[in-house]
Amino acid sequence: MGLKTAAFAGLIGLTVTFNAWASEPKHAVAMHGDIKYGPGFTHFDYANPDAPKGGNLRLAALGSTFDTFNPFTLKGNSAAGVGIVYDSLTQRSLDEPFSEYGLLAETIEIPEDRSSVTFHLRPQAKWHDGKPVTAEDVVFSFNTLFEKGHPQYRFYYGDVAKVEALSERTVKFTFKSAKNRELAMIVGQLPVIPKHYWQDKDFEKTTLQPPLSSGPYRVKSFEAGRNVVYERVKDYWGKDLAVNAGQNNFDEIRYDYYRDATVAVEAFKGGAFDYRYENIAKNWATAYDIPEVKNGLIEKLRFNHSVGAGMQAFVFNIRRDKFKDPLVREALAYAFDFDWANKNLFHGEYSRTKSYFANSELASRGLPTGRELEILEKYRGRVPDEVFTKTYEPPKTDGSGNIRGNLKQAVTLLKKAGYVIKNRKLVNAKTGEQLSFEFLLQAGPTWERIVLPFKKNLERLGIEVSLRMVDTAQYKQRTDTFDYDMVVDVFGQSQSPGNEQYSFWSSKTANQPGARNSIGISNDIVDELVELVVNAPNREELVMRTRALDRVLLWGHYVIPNWHLKSARILAWNKFSRPDTYPKYSPGYDAWSFWWLDKDKEKTLANKRK
Repeated sequence: MGLKTAAFAGLIGLTVTFNAWASEPKHAVAMHGDIKYGPGFTHFDYANPDAPKGGNLRLAALGSTFDTFNPFTLKGNSAAGVGIVYDSLTQRSLDEPFSEYGLLAETIEIPEDRSSVTFHLRPQAKWHDGKPVTAEDVVFSFNTLFEKGHPQYRFYYGDVAKVEALSERTVKFTFKSAKNRELAMIVGQLPVIPKHYWQDKDFEKTTLQPPLSSGPYRVKSFEAGRNVVYERVKDYWGKDLAVNAGQNNFDEIRYDYYRDATVAVEAFKGGAFDYRYENIAKNWATAYDIPEVKNGLIEKLRFNHSVGAGMQAFVFNIRRDKFKDPLVREALAYAFDFDWANKNLFHGEYSRTKSYFANSELASRGLPTGRELEILEKYRGRVPDEVFTKTYEPPKTDGSGNIRGNLKQAVTLLKKAGYVIKNRKLVNAKTGEQLSFEFLLQAGPTWERIVLPFKKNLERLGIEVSLRMVDTAQYKQRTDTFDYDMVVDVFGQSQSPGNEQYSFWSSKTANQPGARNSIGISNDIVDELVELVVNAPNREELVMRTRALDRVLLWGHYVIPNWHLKSARILAWNKFSRPDTYPKYSPGYDAWSFWWLDKDKEKTLANKRK
């Protein structure tokens, strides 16, 4: 799945129908299966085309500051929400597995051998200064992002051989091979930037100059480190397109910055902002037991969805010598008591994650059989035997907090890895050095209360653990350069995994600053399995190859799996209306994008709050 996909976007595909990839220009393309919305469609089902425009939406951003409006480079912390000022060639629908509809592109042309893709731009597409969006802008965008943008772009677009403007409004991407079936859709997600604006500027520098763009919003005002306000572009060129109908409804969208989630929750309850996606179970269970929720001034909403959960986990940096041995990594997992945490910290809200592709058909299960076993047989003797003989399960407890049995198991594994206990310290039998590591966290109480019990259990094993709390800017700098022992990370997965797998697991990204390979995996077998996934010829083969990759990753003990939730928890002051249909592939944090201000509700709310 491409760069614009939400971290937590879940997609479930069907079998490829080659008619959907015929060479004639089409208004949309699907990765697997048929397209839901035909050429004459007027709006997505989860959007209300009659939604009124107007009003303001106030949102919260966590962190200490931002220092750039350029979200496409490695440098700096980009302003919250800045993505809404940009258009891309295509736009994904949120109620289909993986379908892209033309946005800047009016039509899309893909030959049956999938060796290229051609986009025909809409003649009405224009930048906010009135100049037309051209094929040269697309070529410039690709080359600039590939050469000067975040390293992610080089991983995503590495199989593009060339990009050329065939005419003023026609641009063609030619691929190095036809194996990567989703590449045509990924390049459609390319954010397009204006050549005439950027060609004499240093793209790699941070900048607080609001950018020229073509999207439905533009920067209206900002105070660095405090807030940023976006205003709806009244003459936005794409406002009448079917892909935008019923969306982009607010005249202004404002993000205010808050130090951490605790401060943000209190600010929300006080009416400082309007909408909150709640990702902390304790807050959902206890923080909103207030009159405003009970009397309906604040809506407390839960939407079930089919978004793939991927993997959230405590991540080992295996670039560090102390974590190179999988026995050590496996042992440390026995010190994390999820069952106690779920009972005492999470109010029973979560399910334990057991797959890198959780909440999807892509997740491995049971023992490998059939085609999946056939794929893995090639690696027998080169991967852990458990890949073939055991179903992966993270360590369990009874939730009482007594994990003596688990700690004994950890000690057994650590002894096999060459560690002994001396003076209540776990030390390397050869060097006498105590096993110690630093857990890097972003400042705030959310993760501290979860990690501290884990730290305590590790210390019972004789392991020295320190928690390092840093601000957003320092955290980004350290994680971009892999300067940590252990962090919390999320590997968001779709139901159509593709090029992003390179960034997560490939040897090429193991030491590339800014890459998503936070673990530091550099493994020939994983590389081969990633290639198989990216180049899967059909849905059935994609599922089998992904399950094989999942199984090898799990038995590598690269992470200590956390947990996941299968619904979106949203709180909003009761002044908005929304469509009756909730898109099944929306994780919820940006569900406001198809809501609108209801003036009657706003008036009622104002009167009740007097």
